[in-house]
Amino acid sequence: MARIAIIGVGAIGAIIASLLQQAGHELVLCVRRPLAELTVETPDGPVAVRATIVTDPAKIAAVDWVIVATKAYDAASAAKWLKQLRADGAPVAVLQNGVEHRERFAPYVPMDSILPVIVDCPAERQSPERVRQRGIMHLKAPEGELGRAFIHLFAGTAADAVEVSDFITVAWRKLCHNAAGVLPALLLQPSGVLHDEAIGETALQIVRECIAVGRAEGATLDNDVAEAVLQAYRAAPADGINSLHADRLAHRPMEIDARNGVIVRLGKKHGIATPCNQMAVALLERMAKAKD
Repeated sequence: MARIAIIGVGAIGAIIASLLQQAGHELVLCVRRPLAELTVETPDGPVAVRATIVTDPAKIAAVDWVIVATKAYDAASAAKWLKQLRADGAPVAVLQNGVEHRERFAPYVPMDSILPVIVDCPAERQSPERVRQRGIMHLKAPEGELGRAFIHLFAGTAADAVEVSDFITVAWRKLCHNAAGVLPALLLQPSGVLHDEAIGETALQIVRECIAVGRAEGATLDNDVAEAVLQAYRAAPADGINSLHADRLAHRPMEIDARNGVIVRLGKKHGIATPCNQMAVALLERMAKAKD
C-alpha cells in the first residue's frame, strides 16, 4: 500500500482517487476548498472516496507518489504543494492534456522524477462533491521503471492502465483528437456539430496540421488519423460536450494553449504553417478576454 497525494480533484482526479482507494492505497487530496464528501458515480455504482483532505500546502507530510490532475495551465499553482509532498523524493505523475507534461513541471521537479501520463475517460463534474464517470479510465504511461511502478498502483482496479513503448505518438494521437474539439467550443454547440460537412472538413484541416507538427516532433502518425478522429466524434453521442467547451460555458479558464496553441507554437519552431489552429486560438482567446 502506498501513500498517494492527488493535486486537483476535478472529474479525473476524483475518479483516480476512487480507483486507488479500490486498490487499498492511503489517499491525500490536495484542494483549494474543503470537501465535506466526495462521491464518484462509476459504471459499477457509487463510490464514496475516503481520504485525508488538505487545503494548506504547509500542513502536509511527505508521500510515496504525487499525482497531478489539475488543468494544464495550473502547473504553477500545483507546484506549491510539491516541496512538502516530495520531501522524500516522491515521483510526480502528470495527468494532463497536451504533449508538454514534463516541460510544465521541469522548473519544480527533476526531469527523471516526472512521469507523463495520457488519460482518456468520459466523465463530468456535477458538483465539487460529485463526479459522474461514463466509461473506463484508460491510463497510458511510457515504458520504464517509473511507468511500471505507476501502473502497478492500479493493479486489481477497474482501470485500463498500461505502459506504451512509443509514448510521444500516443500523446500526439490524443492531441489530434483534442485539437478538433476546439470547434464545438467555438460554436458553443455539442460535438454533433461535426456531422456538418463544412465543420467536419475544418476539423480535418485542424487535425492534419496537428499531424504535421507531431511528425516533426517525432510522433508516428498516419495520414488516416484525421479521418479516424472525425469519425470518432461522429460516432460519439451527439450531445457530448468536451472539457474545453464545458469550461467556456462555465466562464472558467480554458486549456487553449495545451490543446491548440501548442500546435501553433511548435509549428512555428519547425516552419510548419498551422492557419486553422492559429485562427481557432486567436478567436477563442479573444472570446475568453471578452468575458473578463
